[in-house]
Amino acid sequence: MSDLRKIIIDDQEIEVDGAMTLIQACEQVGVEVPRFCYHERLTIAGNCRMCLVEVVGGPPKPAASCAMQVRDLRPGPEGQLPVVKTNSPMVKKAREGVMEFLLINHPLDCPICDQGGECDLQDQAMAYGVDFSRFREPKRATEDLDLGPLVETHMTRCISCTRCVRFTSEVAGLTQMGQTGRGEDAEITSYLGQTLDSNLQGNIIDLCPVGALVSKPYAFTARPWELSKTDSIDVMDALGSNIRVDTKGREVMRFLPRNHDGVNEEWLADKSRFVWDGLRRQRLDRPYLRGADGRLHPASWNDAFDAIAKVMKKAHPAQMGAIAGDQVDAEALFALKSLFDKIGSPHIDCRQDGAKLNA
Repeated sequence: MSDLRKIIIDDQEIEVDGAMTLIQACEQVGVEVPRFCYHERLTIAGNCRMCLVEVVGGPPKPAASCAMQVRDLRPGPEGQLPVVKTNSPMVKKAREGVMEFLLINHPLDCPICDQGGECDLQDQAMAYGVDFSRFREPKRATEDLDLGPLVETHMTRCISCTRCVRFTSEVAGLTQMGQTGRGEDAEITSYLGQTLDSNLQGNIIDLCPVGALVSKPYAFTARPWELSKTDSIDVMDALGSNIRVDTKGREVMRFLPRNHDGVNEEWLADKSRFVWDGLRRQRLDRPYLRGADGRLHPASWNDAFDAIAKVMKKAHPAQMGAIAGDQVDAEALFALKSLFDKIGSPHIDCRQDGAKLNA
């Protein structure tokens, strides 16, 4: 049963479900409320305080719009509709104060930070930041975490929004990240220094609103404004995730997920996210032959084909078989089949995962 309530947001009257939070109600009327910790697909933390709004007739202080529901609002003394303001002097002063707190320990890394150009903190500092700070003490510094080969960390930039902690525990199913300490000593860390072992860990790169978590393979290769963006569909698995391909000139620089509630929501598996690395690096560009010492050594293509021909001439057709890779084109598959038809061997397959075929 719906619980519809009427409220006024910035002089606009709207009827919304009472279970909605104020930040969701503001989005219904097209009012954008800044936020760092709030995310539509994660539980509410309410710890960054950037989404403060003024509730007229409520407490004499701004309220966190991500943590207050519409049903918590009270009508006026004569039954007037509850009023919420997102652009009042109180709200502006409160958000500027929150931004000043967030920038107290944040380093001036923007020129060398991979998040530069697509950083939530940068964007909101333009709107609510001031050109001075009353903080005179030394800035805090923390050690970087080793989360594995995919996610690079710069934890001095962290603003403790806990998005990464909530994602890994609620979506990825990990219990390896959390926050320790209190006050200025609070920091996000992993349990006993463990690396992440989830195939969804790359999503915390997108979730991080600052440059604390960035892509390790992509680091220092491009800026967002240099990239051409093309919408596409992922082919690395059968899910068909919606992705965006970012290219610089002729080179593919990264894959990012696109929102699609019916398929991948806004997440992307690590295999799909980081497979671009194999388009120009991390791939075999020459044949290798195993020597008498049991090790692989670089060889020319002629030597490789001679070695293949030498082995195939000795073997009986019934002893030979061929298996094709998942990404091989049709022409190569046809050439392989023609070769084995000529030899007289029927042993051809493309199933690398042991899948069974119905008889």
